[in-house]
Amino acid sequence: MSTSNSIKQAAEAARNKTTEAMNATKQLADTAKADPIAAKNDLLHTPFMRAALPFINGGTAGMVATTVIQPIDMIKVRLQLAGEGARTGPKPTPLSVTREIIAAGKVMDLYTGLSAGLLRQAVYTTARLGFFDTFMKAFTTRAQAKGEKIGFKERAGAGLSAGGLAAMFGNPADLALIRMQSDGLKPAAQRNNYKSVFAALSHIAKSEGVTALWAGATPTVVRAMALNFGQLAFFSEAKQQLKDTSMGPRAQTLTASAIAGFFASFFSLPFDFVKTRLQKQQKRPDGTLPYKSMIDCFGKVAKEEGMLRFYRGFSTYYVRIAPHAMVTLIVADYLGFITK
Repeated sequence: MSTSNSIKQAAEAARNKTTEAMNATKQLADTAKADPIAAKNDLLHTPFMRAALPFINGGTAGMVATTVIQPIDMIKVRLQLAGEGARTGPKPTPLSVTREIIAAGKVMDLYTGLSAGLLRQAVYTTARLGFFDTFMKAFTTRAQAKGEKIGFKERAGAGLSAGGLAAMFGNPADLALIRMQSDGLKPAAQRNNYKSVFAALSHIAKSEGVTALWAGATPTVVRAMALNFGQLAFFSEAKQQLKDTSMGPRAQTLTASAIAGFFASFFSLPFDFVKTRLQKQQKRPDGTLPYKSMIDCFGKVAKEEGMLRFYRGFSTYYVRIAPHAMVTLIVADYLGFITK
């Protein structure tokens, strides 16, 4: 008898939940007809959307920033690949590289690899900003429960963790970007002339194996952790320090972004340099690779090209990182404001 009653109670509860869900759906539809803005706000405040918004806003912000700075990224990669293996090799400048690219083709060649850059941001920046925001909320909740405030240690931990996790997801797109940008350095007969990021990924997987899509993953992860430590941790810290100054909100965001861009560049450039070299390399006729690992690459470059080679193009890198950080963080801040 008790079993029968339990079944009846369960069935009645299921019917009640179904009725409640149908009523809620009807109410949302009625609200949408009567007040579209209120309906949008209801959707934005569902648990799923609250969890997803940091990732959506982060990815959108990163893609906007990449579209703006793609030519600078192209120049940065070409600077890092110039004079490989020679201490006294060519000493290109951002201007000379730009002239060379334009002379060899057309102005739009500066946007080579844009599809890979956008895919990378859709994966990498979506993940890193989303994870960072999620970790920061968790740290903040834990600190408030103890009656404390989060400090630089928590911000650094969130930045390092978010950067490392996101870099693993984004490595294939990052690899495709480097291959597309360096393809023009090869003799015409040896170029792959990738039509899109998906063509590049397919060609690499077929000719070198699927695992090759994670070539250079170690320096990519370390570089991402260093970059995020510099960018997100220092941006969050700078905003906190500037909060009580006479600067307006926009000026605070711009200043904090510039500060974050400098530290992100300083900490991450050596790893970005090694990442570019490892991702560009392909097997020689004898089946060997120029560099065996991140450590091997660091050692060979330091010995053959000098320690300062790791910081070649720092100004270009900063001009690439700082605006990207500023545009990304400003757009993310704005999207966070209109979707809060």
